[in-house]
Amino acid sequence: MLNELSNAERAEVLTQALPYIRQYSGKTVVVKYGGNAMVNESLKQQVMEDIVLLRLIGVKVVLVHGGGPEISEMMERLGKKPEFVDGLRVTDKETVDIVQMVLAGKVNKTLVNLLENKGGRAVGLSGMDDRLIEAKVKDERLGFVGEITAVNIEPVSDLLERGYIPVISTIGCDREGNTYNINGDTAAARIAGALKAERLIMMTDIAGILRDRSDISTLIPEITVSEASTLREKGIISGGMIPKVECCIEAIRQGVRHVIIMDGRVPHSILMELLTDEGAGTMVSADRLGPKPGTEA
Repeated sequence: MLNELSNAERAEVLTQALPYIRQYSGKTVVVKYGGNAMVNESLKQQVMEDIVLLRLIGVKVVLVHGGGPEISEMMERLGKKPEFVDGLRVTDKETVDIVQMVLAGKVNKTLVNLLENKGGRAVGLSGMDDRLIEAKVKDERLGFVGEITAVNIEPVSDLLERGYIPVISTIGCDREGNTYNINGDTAAARIAGALKAERLIMMTDIAGILRDRSDISTLIPEITVSEASTLREKGIISGGMIPKVECCIEAIRQGVRHVIIMDGRVPHSILMELLTDEGAGTMVSADRLGPKPGTEA
């Protein structure tokens, strides 16, 4: 950490980061934030510091957040048992009201406040603001779980141009006034695609895509869209990683340059990915014109 380095070592760290600062200055990066990095208070502070630092060096950062644990906690406090089908929360009318209260209220405004306290300028949005996220029923079994039908990116773009960090909670709406619970990864992918972002960073609870899920040393640092299909056929991409990778591919198809799946539990992982040679996690990219040596699936 910088506070453990000598002045000369600190200067060297900043010098090495300079090419990356030049590369990303003026570019847009979308961060999907959730999981353990969100419920651990120390990690939360570090994530907010990383985001503010990126904004101060000229990177346009959009923070898209979930809040599953907080929603479940509030449901249980209100005497309502969380129920899931295929990993998605069953969301009846009462539950969607709780989701709106927790995500657009407590979680969103807490993150805005933290960013402001770290020296950033942040504005909280929900997918309902200016119809940022329009949706329809995804599956009747799930109730008010939404499938995104349209994204109005104008309010986000306006805030970015004015120097703010947009903080977006993943709820949506339709023309009839219904509110929908939206999957955070899906929302982040669509928002990043609409912005034609340079990077979408998906913060998760694992290091990235592993050839052996029990061995972190088998991390795959980079794959293409086609290689992702091969890895899925081989069973390397499986379980909960399948929908996450599908969101990565959707973002790339909509114009995002690269998508990173990384472990949000690692302190300052965002800065490691963007401002160092080492990087972090697995990078998903569009197919190359030819194979890159040593990266065949």
